[in-house]
Amino acid sequence: MADAREAPADRPLRRDAERNRQRILRAAAEVFTTRGLQASLDDVAHHAGVGVGTVYRRFPDKESLAEALFEERIEEMVALTEKALAEPDSWTGLVSFLEAACTKLTTDRGLQEILMYATYRGDRIDRARSRMQPLVTALVRRAQQDGELRPDLRPTDMLFIELMISAAARYAGPAKPEIWRRYLALITDALRPKRDATAPLPEPALRPHEMAEVMRSIPQRPDPAGRS
Repeated sequence: MADAREAPADRPLRRDAERNRQRILRAAAEVFTTRGLQASLDDVAHHAGVGVGTVYRRFPDKESLAEALFEERIEEMVALTEKALAEPDSWTGLVSFLEAACTKLTTDRGLQEILMYATYRGDRIDRARSRMQPLVTALVRRAQQDGELRPDLRPTDMLFIELMISAAARYAGPAKPEIWRRYLALITDALRPKRDATAPLPEPALRPHEMAEVMRSIPQRPDPAGRS
């Protein structure tokens, strides 16, 4: 009887706990998207409007929060790859995947960092990433078998292309946010084994003052000799 009387009082607490968890995940998505993984759990708590103790009760460290959040993000990347494989034309499927993946990476700094940095290598993230490998391999091999993709390209090149494009978008974003589409078009042309003409470039090149702005925004590496 005592257990039956106590159960109704427990349910609102569990609902509150789940609401707080979802609130924290939404806040983390926004914070990590704009600031990357350098953001702290304190930053997430502040953005969520909860105490930092509430965050630590749900997620003991930033890595566990990143795993929970970006497992979902990587599953979205898996869905993009599956959609590209369902496209009847292998070249259209490959290009649509690259464009969709680059769109996600250029707008989500946290996702970019979790794909790049070995610090965040939880089991759930590794499993999600491993799901993508055979799908991307199938996407590449299908286009090569159809003669649409240069035969010396390897599946690992695809991720590196995405990371290069997202890095270009990050640096050039303040001057021209969509400039990455120009470079994706240039790279896509280079992926064809042969072509009758080049694809039109969707964005104009950076003007000299815009390039200067981009160069000024790139963080300077410290001089190892300590010279100023």
